[in-house]
Amino acid sequence: MAGNGRETALAVLTACRRLEAWSDGALKAACRRDGLDRREAAFAARLTYGVLQNAALLDFYLGAYCAQPVEKLEPFVRDVLRLGACQILLMDRVPDSAAVSQAVEMVKSHRRQRAAGLVNAVLRKLSANKEHLPAIPAEDAGAYLSIRYSHPRWLAERLLALLGREEAEAFLAADNEAAPLVIQHNPLACTLPELAESLRESGVQWTPHPWLPGCGTISGGGDLEKLPAFENGWFRVQDAAARLSVLAAGLCRGERVLDVCAAPGGKSFAAAADMAGEGEIVSCDIHPHKLALIEKGAQRLGIRCLTARLADGRENRPEWNGGFDAVLCDVPCSGLGVIRKKPEIRYKDPEALKGLPAVQGAILANACRYVKPGGILLYSTCTILPEENEEVTAAFLAGRPDFVPEDFTLPGGLSSREGALTLWPQRHGTDGFYLCKMRKL
Repeated sequence: MAGNGRETALAVLTACRRLEAWSDGALKAACRRDGLDRREAAFAARLTYGVLQNAALLDFYLGAYCAQPVEKLEPFVRDVLRLGACQILLMDRVPDSAAVSQAVEMVKSHRRQRAAGLVNAVLRKLSANKEHLPAIPAEDAGAYLSIRYSHPRWLAERLLALLGREEAEAFLAADNEAAPLVIQHNPLACTLPELAESLRESGVQWTPHPWLPGCGTISGGGDLEKLPAFENGWFRVQDAAARLSVLAAGLCRGERVLDVCAAPGGKSFAAAADMAGEGEIVSCDIHPHKLALIEKGAQRLGIRCLTARLADGRENRPEWNGGFDAVLCDVPCSGLGVIRKKPEIRYKDPEALKGLPAVQGAILANACRYVKPGGILLYSTCTILPEENEEVTAAFLAGRPDFVPEDFTLPGGLSSREGALTLWPQRHGTDGFYLCKMRKL
């Protein structure tokens, strides 16, 4: 008998809240653990992401019919209420009566019988009034956007300052849309027509990217990792923005490349494709278990020019100094450019993010030593905050006159300005990403 998608979604929300688990990995593991069939797994995913993407909005409406402040409720009960509200307000295939009754059964089955009456009353009132919900106060733009798109107020206000009202709202709306599953063709293993045919035979819909060659989106087909094309290493999952970050480096056959913060290996694999599998790629990470992921991925893709090495990007390896044609620094960051894939990122404590620029600067200051004269240093992040992007590279360049920014052009008519480019979901349909290309004199 198939598992229950509501219970799985509740377990994932609990893991994200208590253990700070990533929703995508927690959801995949929970669906397998609970034995969910394809339909229930899809239902669990819609519920999980529906709540994570709309928590503040759901709380606003729940609060209109709850005698207690929603933020004061026991977290477990609040999660159950959010799941019920998500079905009532955001999903049109679930009868309201089923959403209410199942929520009540959930609190009872988890020994929260005292909360059953509250859950029943609040969700019934929400259902009865869903065509006449209270308006979100609009006088304060930051507060309105924070509730409407369920992002913390500090982030909504930062985006307003960076982009203005119209684009800030478009960015926030994009964060709450389903991210397409983007893949990159592996030219080392097959031709693009062979990949497309294999996907078609597996019942997968392949849609070529409108402006990035070798890139496309896929849908259908069930478990991605069970597709013959995946098992044969004919493609890798990678957003267009990450692919562009490697294209910007302009790598050539036979070069020696260092990927400083490589796990899980996507940019190293893209580099191997650009180098036609010839040369040498050293892929580093600070965590030993992540090196195994890199090696496994390289083996699947048939990449033989890659070596995974344990290394901290902030600590110098003298034997590498001046030894690489290109050094890729995709540094640890706040991840605010990939919220549409990992919605829980929006809930990070902003205080914990303040130390990131120092780490990013330290990695850049060390990694630059590994670049040969005439070689390339490429800095990238998957965030859109200037303090992690332009301000880090500007500070680096101000102290290193032996490095200069180098402009580049990319597919889709994209081009840098003073060696840097920011990609935006609402403008380019990609993850939010920052790239800066610098050449050593």
